[in-house]
Amino acid sequence: MNLHLPHLDFYPRTLRRWTHWLGRTWARLSYGFHVEPTWLELNRLTIHLSGLPHCFDGFRIVQLSDLHCGWHLPMEYIRGAVDLANAQHGDLAVVTGDFIHKGYKHIEPAAAAVAELRAEHGVFAVLGNHDFSVRNALGVRRHRDLHQTIDYALSGKGVRVLRNEHACLTRDGAALFLGGVDDLWSRACDPLKALADVPADAPRVLLAHNPQTIECLEGQRCDLMLSGHTHGGQIDWPGLGRPFLAKRARQFAAGLYQQGATQLYVNKGVGYGWRFRFRVRPEIAVFTLRAAP
Repeated sequence: MNLHLPHLDFYPRTLRRWTHWLGRTWARLSYGFHVEPTWLELNRLTIHLSGLPHCFDGFRIVQLSDLHCGWHLPMEYIRGAVDLANAQHGDLAVVTGDFIHKGYKHIEPAAAAVAELRAEHGVFAVLGNHDFSVRNALGVRRHRDLHQTIDYALSGKGVRVLRNEHACLTRDGAALFLGGVDDLWSRACDPLKALADVPADAPRVLLAHNPQTIECLEGQRCDLMLSGHTHGGQIDWPGLGRPFLAKRARQFAAGLYQQGATQLYVNKGVGYGWRFRFRVRPEIAVFTLRAAP
């Protein structure tokens, strides 16, 4: 007579499940620490802009964001990201903030690396919350003049830092306007000032470190906003999503969004604050502008 005792099979099955779970989790943790933080992704997008002059059709913008230069991040990796950006042969290169992670020590290396970017229409940048030494939306600064020192270092090497202002890019007598704002958490962000006096029918691109700046446009036309700041949450864990992004930040976590008439791209960044990424690879983004039909 065969007796089946289910409880005798319970422990081996449970042990196998736990072993499988532990092995899978350990593999993910190892991958997230050793592989993904410096495994650069190249994302190419086509963006249609209303009123884009014919001569700007095909204009290419290369975006880097969130370098977070510091002791924790190999400068060889940053220089490699710059080399990859240059290999895209963009017409314009932009960096959307957080050049350093904290303090003054790594400003010069960061500025020197960014100064190696090459583009026909130049290299432009805006400052991020770490550049203002602001770690949260309260706007408290640890180093009052840090942002100014970063501005001077970049400007001294030929990188134009847009601080609530715009530049006019010209080609064959036509214009494309590029605006840039100070970081939202700095309490100095002013998109209306940045785009003031831009002709109403002119296409414009706005650089803003924090994607939530889009909520401050107050009806001002902005065809394309390029941002960073979120790092995509750095983790997109199966079943949990992006646990390190606040609920409000998750609405603009990473990638391309449409908010009214504005297209918003949130770059996942090149660097990191702490060495771990999972399913959120660092990136360089390349945008090809096309005239809207």
